[in-house]
Amino acid sequence: MTTHKQVPVRPKPLRKLGFLTIGLFDEADPRRGHESTLEIIELGERLGFDSAWVRHRHLQYGISSPVAVLAAATQRTSRIELGTAVIPVGWENPLRLAEDLATVDILSRGRLNPGVSVGPPNHYDQVKGALYPDTADAEDFSHERVRRLLDFVRGEPATDFSGVEGFEVFSDRVQPHAPGLGRRMWYGGGSLRSARWAGEQGMNLLTSSVVKAEESEDFAEIQLSHIRAFRAHHPDGDGARVSQGLVVIPTDTASPEQRAKYEQYARKRMPRTATPQGPARMMFAPDLVGTSQEIAERLASHAAFREVEEVAFALPFTFEHEDYVQILTDIATRLGPALGWQPPGRAA
Repeated sequence: MTTHKQVPVRPKPLRKLGFLTIGLFDEADPRRGHESTLEIIELGERLGFDSAWVRHRHLQYGISSPVAVLAAATQRTSRIELGTAVIPVGWENPLRLAEDLATVDILSRGRLNPGVSVGPPNHYDQVKGALYPDTADAEDFSHERVRRLLDFVRGEPATDFSGVEGFEVFSDRVQPHAPGLGRRMWYGGGSLRSARWAGEQGMNLLTSSVVKAEESEDFAEIQLSHIRAFRAHHPDGDGARVSQGLVVIPTDTASPEQRAKYEQYARKRMPRTATPQGPARMMFAPDLVGTSQEIAERLASHAAFREVEEVAFALPFTFEHEDYVQILTDIATRLGPALGWQPPGRAA
């Protein structure tokens, strides 16, 4: 029987273990890629993960409709929490999105964890004619767009009309209403301003693997400053929920070929982590590749990781299905226990 050496000295135990996938697909066979994503989520539930999260991509070869994919996942799982990391609401109508989120939350029996972000859609000048042909210059891509979504999800009135009209019955708030969903709304923030705002709105915080270098050029210190700013402005204070997102690639059961591929992947991405990138001074988190014990030791010294009780480790973008199976299995059976995590139902 394999034993796992637990990394000591964590101020807070790791209570929730999650993972994040982009859900890539081949343009010639998109069903295969979507099916792979659903199978990975099913595997995550079998392995005991607490949550599975999907990314959001528009006009690319990755999941463009995470809400639809997670609706399918609700019918193939029973326990694992299902999240989006993140939906860029600049592409969305907040009222319609609130209806979709509530519907999927009802289907999941209260397991949906929607993560959102703000800002203009990518390549807005090129896409605005298709997305907002009549209102492109009037659209508001500020935090106000998320605040509207929060109000609708939390049951605030969407109209001043309700009652019976002929044989039709109308509600003044979004239907279905999903009790509790408003407390499971997450904000994906990469700046101090966003972290503070999310806290003020009573949201949960998804820390980003891409952050603005505002007070430091050390990634862990920047992420830590976001966590502390968020909690300082949240009604729940230190009890406010934060989930950390980093790319981790354990190699315990990987083949020599897989190890070589993983190391090359991280090596190619490493230069961008050394200094702030571009005029916005964005910092990227290094990918963590190695045995579970090696990764656990690196995480134990990570300033932001030591502040959280939940993680959603990101799967690399371009790997094969079999690689994801190996990585998730190692995370659940080796890395998680090394960090003090236990699958649901198992005594610590």
